[in-house]
Amino acid sequence: MFIQMYKERYMRFPEGREKAVTFSYDDGVKADKRLVALFNEYGLKGTFNLNSELFDIVGEWHGRMSEEETYQTFANSGQEVALHGARHIFMTKVPLHMAVKEVADNRAYMEKKYQRIVNGMAYAYGDFNEQIIDVLGELGVTYARTTESTHSFDIPENWLKLNPTCHHTEKCLDGLCDRFLNENPFEEKKMREPKLFYVWGHSFEFDEQDNWYIIENLAKRVSGRKEIWYATNGEIYDYVKCYESLVFSYDGESVYNPSHSDVWCELRGKVYKIPSGGRVIFDKI
Repeated sequence: MFIQMYKERYMRFPEGREKAVTFSYDDGVKADKRLVALFNEYGLKGTFNLNSELFDIVGEWHGRMSEEETYQTFANSGQEVALHGARHIFMTKVPLHMAVKEVADNRAYMEKKYQRIVNGMAYAYGDFNEQIIDVLGELGVTYARTTESTHSFDIPENWLKLNPTCHHTEKCLDGLCDRFLNENPFEEKKMREPKLFYVWGHSFEFDEQDNWYIIENLAKRVSGRKEIWYATNGEIYDYVKCYESLVFSYDGESVYNPSHSDVWCELRGKVYKIPSGGRVIFDKI
């Protein structure tokens, strides 16, 4: 063991897993029903970002569902619902008070309709700026997905500028999946950080491009692996924040977890479960 690793700590996902997979899909369209069924078949989790004033739109809106159809699709689906703006507008192209209303109206509707806290989001058209980011914080939004691919598996640092790994149509998808599945943080000497594979898109693209095989093949490849945590965007955000709340002793040899959730941490090659409200003393070498 390298001497510098003696004090280094690494977050691990629930049950000590070193990897996580999540998905994010936008707009609330009829093809979401097939995608939800696919995710549930393979034990996958995703976040579906919904508008609240665009139900039953006809024409070039990719088969949007009615209000009741949307609710029936997502209410008890096991998937997460999140914000996408009330009317899917470019928020940087309107006066700030209209951007505020776009998010506030969307959040108020979603929480009333689904009877849960809804504080995640995806930017419509991927459109945002620093002023919009500040607004989201004031409105209680905790994370917001962009459309800017990282082609990496890093844990996000700025959750209101949440960049995904890739869109499902990118040619590098299969290669990224290969790399994600083959990398093993436990075997690395230096780069032992946890890995997050985050794929986004629109389910109507599978219908329009006749390529459902893309997401079906990806689901088959990543599912059923003991080293992977399958979680929604919100679950991952919440878990990371719980890990970040850990309080370590001055010498780094014990830790207290003040959060509501158990979390897992690796130190010196051993993974520890740190229970909610509990304190753990690490083993000495």
